[in-house]
Amino acid sequence: MDFVAGAIGGGLSTAVGYPLDTVKVRIQTERHYNGIWHCIQETYRTEKVWGFYKGVSASVLTVSVISSVSFGTYKNFLCTICKLRYGAADAKPSKLDVSLAGGAAGAVRVVLMTPSEVAKVRMQTQRNPHPSVASPQPVSKPKYRGSLHCLKVIAKEEGFGGLYKGCSALLCRDCSSSAIYFLTYSALCDWLTPAGKNKPGFLVVLLSGGFAGVLAWGLATPMDVIKSRMQTDESDQHKYKGLVHCARESVRKEGAKVLFKGLGLNCIRAFPVNMVVFVTYEAVLRFTDHCTNKK
Repeated sequence: MDFVAGAIGGGLSTAVGYPLDTVKVRIQTERHYNGIWHCIQETYRTEKVWGFYKGVSASVLTVSVISSVSFGTYKNFLCTICKLRYGAADAKPSKLDVSLAGGAAGAVRVVLMTPSEVAKVRMQTQRNPHPSVASPQPVSKPKYRGSLHCLKVIAKEEGFGGLYKGCSALLCRDCSSSAIYFLTYSALCDWLTPAGKNKPGFLVVLLSGGFAGVLAWGLATPMDVIKSRMQTDESDQHKYKGLVHCARESVRKEGAKVLFKGLGLNCIRAFPVNMVVFVTYEAVLRFTDHCTNKK
């Protein structure tokens, strides 16, 4: 049931946070924006509301699957660790156990996530002026007509490796941030839940999920910047040779502050998105437990 709960939570959270995710990706990969508000204004001026939702349909579906795998892997890995260490799958795990299970969930997620992330980033950074916006020059057809078409074009032009661009940065980002994510959520739930109660209340779940997301994304931002830049590097550009080269070139040209582009936006977006993830996850699990107990 953890897989189903994770899928529902992931899908809903993507729908909530996608517009801000588009703004974040554009700020991280393009230098001509003066800040968050300027990026929002320019995107709306040239592409209207649709500009914030490029690639959203495929992203909702893939994030649902990935979130399902992530939560399912975390729970099953944690149960396996507890069984090996303490002799019972339902034993109370240590903070190290939670961190290891979280890191494993992040690693598994990367294998499934990278192609969809590449397509999402390419769609989000593609310019498509809205028909209502007057342009002095004729508007060329977009290179990518949708997320699936984007994946097809990347595979054709860049080979299978193109679908896994930025995989190294994504692995570094997700293993560490996923460990912090689940550890923070677990620790805050334990701390905020009154003694004698078996499960945290929904307010505790909301706050713990929100703060876990903020902390995880705050720490993940440098690798998120590198990941986005590597994934926008198309076959005819070849700006970056790998993770280290991308980090070095970005810092050399724009200073160390480039690694924290979108930090504020990541944290602002992370709170409501991860509140939705965890409260949906817990609600689905409790609902199914209730239905099972009634039988």
